Amino acid sequence: MRKLSQNIVRLLTKKRLKISFAESCTGGLLSSAITSVNNSSKVFTIGLVTYSNQSKIDILKVSKNIIKKHGAVSYDVCFFMVKNLNKISKTDISVSITGIAGPKGGTKKKPVGLVFIGIKKGNKTIVRKYLFKNKKRISIQRTTVKKALNLILNFIK
Repeated sequence: MRKLSQNIVRLLTKKRLKISFAESCTGGLLSSAITSVNNSSKVFTIGLVTYSNQSKIDILKVSKNIIKKHGAVSYDVCFFMVKNLNKISKTDISVSITGIAGPKGGTKKKPVGLVFIGIKKGNKTIVRKYLFKNKKRISIQRTTVKKALNLILNFIK
């Protein structure tokens, strides 16, 4: 993960791009992965850990109705997290993460290991859905960060 983070910071610096994150189930691990790299302050502007539904509503302005209808761990919530983060941060690239890291909290419809990662650059927004098999909390969190870093890298190349 270290190499990935270094490559991202190097590329963002070279292209003069700024990045921001809104994390839920990763609790700041993505922000930590980037800020562990020298000179990340040139590219990283804000990292929000919007862990509770209320923080998604209050800070990221995700509609209470969308959370009620789709659940906090959903394509829709991830989409609005990244869209509204982009408005708040005014960065070139914004990334959002929401998921169920477990070991509890999963259901048949939304099992432990279900994660959504959103990324927005300019007018392009994508949301990817993942279902990680390893049900250990830290494994889900680390795998999510690694997937997010790879998505970011592919987005900026």
